[in-house]
Amino acid sequence: MNRTKGDEEEYWNSSKFKAFTFDDEDDELSQVVNSLRDFVDDDDADDDLERVSWSISWSIKETSSNSGSNHEREQLKNRNSFSSYAQLPKPASTYSLSSFFRGRTRPGSFQSLSDALSDTSAKSYAPELGRPKGEYRDYSNDWSPSDTVRRLRKGKVCSLERFRSLQDKLQLLEEAVSMHDGNVITAVLIFLKRTLSKEILFRELEVRQVALRHLIHFLKEIGDQKLLLDLFRFLDRTEELALTHYREHLNIQDPEKRKEFLKTCIGLPFSAEDSAHIQDHYTLLERQIIIEANDRHLESAGQTEIFRKHPRKASILNMPLVTTLFYSCFYHYTEAEVQAERERKIPEKQYVLTALAARAKLRAWHDVDALFTTKNWLGYTKKRAPIGFHRVVEILHKNSAPVQILQEYVNLVEDVDTKLNLATKFKCHDVVIDTCRDLKDRQQLLVYRSKVDKGSAEEEKIDAILNSSQIRWKN
Repeated sequence: MNRTKGDEEEYWNSSKFKAFTFDDEDDELSQVVNSLRDFVDDDDADDDLERVSWSISWSIKETSSNSGSNHEREQLKNRNSFSSYAQLPKPASTYSLSSFFRGRTRPGSFQSLSDALSDTSAKSYAPELGRPKGEYRDYSNDWSPSDTVRRLRKGKVCSLERFRSLQDKLQLLEEAVSMHDGNVITAVLIFLKRTLSKEILFRELEVRQVALRHLIHFLKEIGDQKLLLDLFRFLDRTEELALTHYREHLNIQDPEKRKEFLKTCIGLPFSAEDSAHIQDHYTLLERQIIIEANDRHLESAGQTEIFRKHPRKASILNMPLVTTLFYSCFYHYTEAEVQAERERKIPEKQYVLTALAARAKLRAWHDVDALFTTKNWLGYTKKRAPIGFHRVVEILHKNSAPVQILQEYVNLVEDVDTKLNLATKFKCHDVVIDTCRDLKDRQQLLVYRSKVDKGSAEEEKIDAILNSSQIRWKN
């Protein structure tokens, strides 16, 4: 496009934008910042510039096309491209307008606006130049205890180091407790734990039960057993002191050292019930150590059949009582270990259930039968199951017991409906047929006849019963 010399001078010396100074009102710079959008051709440029309100005093002084010096006009004439837009007049400060948008300074030289807008290596943002005056109180450390607690409750970062005297620290704790916020109370307690001696901290918390409970819970969560023991010792809480000391055995991995530690716990001031548990724990671990050493030797020797057929999958050390009982019933059923475990006040139902699971897994049906066989004072034997024969049947079936074994125990179920359901479920045909015959239920027998195989012995048995003239059917 051809221009005359006059038109070209008018083009370069006129502008719809104002240069900025530091004398005018705040909102004028906002207009300039928002007008920078017109310099960008990309549609995505709106994402790079943010509309902001400036809270410090900037001013813009319009430059007249007639008041510029000849030297300035010559500089304007040398700018031949809109894409490489001229740098703004250099103010006395070392900040450029583009550097404000980049959040950095450029001493000595300035980045052009076009470079600033095309530079994607850094995130563009508008600086927060004017914060409310109150926010700067964070840095002057002039928050009161109540203000500090309120800010902590809102999740704001506050330094507690300004509270140096004991009175200020206790006032801060009182404010936190009155706020009824556990997180704030714990935060203040962590500060007090770090800045006060144990004696002073324990003494002050003794009369502040809410804060004391929070500290005890916090120490348990972080596992600070030493400080917790000192606290209980100071408060003269002997039983809690003993329980906390006993809990330390969980951190001892060596079985012998754990056994010796448990031995030291026996004499601690537990309640009567807890003392019995501690004694049982010590005795159990002592027995487990003996069994483990013996079985490890037998297994490595390879001369014991049960260890060859069923190798051990894990050590028995530190296992619960029921697991130890199952292990003994599995590997040492006929030995003294089982009797020793049975003498540990194990309920009869628990013992029968565990022993049945162990012996059924080995398919030792003779041992299963002996487990439920009892004799009366006259020498007569009968079957008795403390856990109920319906549970016995379920466990036997789970361990793939033969149908003959299942039928024997299904017949011992007292409830008729339960017996029929179990017999039908596990295909104990003789039990179903005999039960229907005893109930004189012809209709149910006919229904079951359709479920058995054609020409089988069960079908013949059903037909013989149906054709019998000695049975008076109910239907």
